Amino acid sequence: MSQQLKDRTKAFAEALIHLGSERPRSATAETIWTQLLRSGLSVGANYRSACCARSRAEFVAKLHIAREEADETQYWIELMQESVKDLDLSALLKEAQELTAILTVSISTAKRNSAASYTR
Repeated sequence: MSQQLKDRTKAFAEALIHLGSERPRSATAETIWTQLLRSGLSVGANYRSACCARSRAEFVAKLHIAREEADETQYWIELMQESVKDLDLSALLKEAQELTAILTVSISTAKRNSAASYTR
């Protein structure tokens, strides 16, 4: 799963970068775009950082950050979609939602595995 999720978060970042050429240039859209790009690109960066964690606790903490960024990205995509009616961001929103769900499950699994290792 590690490499698959690395690839998927990178593809998500690339899709966001591509969106940059299609977005409108109003002041509102620029503000939203800046926030969307920052949070969206950091999902994969934080996941990669989690993969290099030195402990289970650090891994879980970094996964939490990646999940928070994915959730924040959903927010910015929703705002962009509502602000710019002729821009279809449904595929990006779906991917952000799926990444958030995957990271949520990953956090739960890592916590469960960590607890199980202490009870042995």
